[in-house]
Amino acid sequence: MNDTVSGLLMLGLLVALLAAVYAPVGDYMARVFTTSSHWRIEKRLYRLIGVNPDSEQTARSYTLSVLGFSLVSIIALYLILVGQSLLPFDRGLPGMPWEMGLNTSISFVTNTNWQSYGGESTLGFAAQAGGLAVQNFLSAAVGIAVAVALIRGFVRSRSGELGNFWVDLVRGTLRILLPVAFVGAILLISQGAIQNFGDHTVHAISGGTQVIPGGPAASQESIKELGTNGGGFFNANSAHPFENPTPFSNLLEMFFILVIPISLTRTLGTMVGSRKQGLSILGAMTFLIGAAVALTTWAEVGAHSQAARLAGGAMEGKETQFGTWLSSMFAVFTTGTSTGAVNASHDSFTPVGGGTVLVNMMLGEVSPGGVGAGIYGILVMAILTVFIAGLMVGRTPELLGKKIGRKEMTYVALYTLSVPAIVLVGIGAAIARSSTTDVMGNPGGHGFSEVVYAFTSAANNNGSAFGGITVTSDFFQLSLAAAMLLGRFIPIIFVLALAGSLAKQGKVPVTAGTLPTHTPLFAGLLVGVILLITGLTFFPALALGPLAEALS
Repeated sequence: MNDTVSGLLMLGLLVALLAAVYAPVGDYMARVFTTSSHWRIEKRLYRLIGVNPDSEQTARSYTLSVLGFSLVSIIALYLILVGQSLLPFDRGLPGMPWEMGLNTSISFVTNTNWQSYGGESTLGFAAQAGGLAVQNFLSAAVGIAVAVALIRGFVRSRSGELGNFWVDLVRGTLRILLPVAFVGAILLISQGAIQNFGDHTVHAISGGTQVIPGGPAASQESIKELGTNGGGFFNANSAHPFENPTPFSNLLEMFFILVIPISLTRTLGTMVGSRKQGLSILGAMTFLIGAAVALTTWAEVGAHSQAARLAGGAMEGKETQFGTWLSSMFAVFTTGTSTGAVNASHDSFTPVGGGTVLVNMMLGEVSPGGVGAGIYGILVMAILTVFIAGLMVGRTPELLGKKIGRKEMTYVALYTLSVPAIVLVGIGAAIARSSTTDVMGNPGGHGFSEVVYAFTSAANNNGSAFGGITVTSDFFQLSLAAAMLLGRFIPIIFVLALAGSLAKQGKVPVTAGTLPTHTPLFAGLLVGVILLITGLTFFPALALGPLAEALS
């Protein structure tokens, strides 16, 4: 079986699996966040943290809970990382330097999982399992909670209340992420992913000895994909045979990356009482990710670069067992969501392939986006779309029975501008430093793309790295940490403010002047607005990076 046939079969199987679980998983998540019953273990947790699970929170209270919980999480993880030598299973490794510890703690709490360190050479098992893996669950649950709060903003009428963050956090973790991740870890172990608490010394062929790093990798691998986190237990991430041993495990990991972001569109439709609305959003997401898969695969399989033509193929930086097809699909799915896991080096992709995965993140990662972040991101873009459509045809902008007025559009505009501003300011500050050229792995357009990719990945909470560039200096550690922190929480603040404003409104009836937002026409218009906003914002940066490299 050649690479093309196997790639098409794998893509078809993945689509079939996602289609099979779409309705049951989406409806189950809707029930999780609408039921009034609490599990016994949940009640004990609420008593432990002093929360009344039956109380509701306003947008301000919900936001403060998100920010407060995340701040405590950053501090706790930071202490674990810099003090790991005091923990069991430290493998004799010292604690992280303060700037790397700060960067890493912010990275994992913001669901970015940017890594400026090698996992197996820097961290012990306690820090990996008790620090990083825990945040893989919690940061993903925070994203789901914020998305559910925005959906409640459309559902509620004249209340201003968005639910209870602590209830949403606990339910998202215990009822969704934990059980699925447990099953996922078992499946990965069955494929050869390791799950132990010890390194192994073996005799090498040359006669010496070699230490083979071990650890609880499968359990972290499962939630890193399911929660669209992406941080690898090993430095090679999902290209490492201990994390991703077989083509079947590769299929499982792609499935885990996509299943919750895609199924959340069904959750949206179920909670707002319009399944067609969820399908419309899903259609826009599907078009964007489908186009990216087609373009990236065309670029990598067809060897559309000078280096690839000279080498006879674009296999540099790719695992032989995955090849160009599975590497291309994985790269698109991991950048179309906020996962950031990699099974190939994106730095080795052709200019068109590398540029496409870069644009995936510049879209705001709405194709289909991260766990929670994707659905609230594309809903914000849907609001912008109905506003633009209303201006064009003279209709009152409405979405899901709520009027889009000045206050709502202010929040939408600030949301839309915040992350691109963080990205471009970061790129400008880095390029203005004369020392940046010394840490680029390549000259010219490719080296510039490395800097653009780093700040785009950080601010959009993706975490994948283009490679090549060295980011261990204090400047990059702190500037990328700031980009991750601001890129996560500034949009969340505006999303929750928007949700609160919508929840205070009453429902408006559907009239002849209401723009239908559940049709293929609206989905196409939504795609157009997303592409237009991204193009107007980032075209100059793309022209100096991947476009210049492709044309050279």
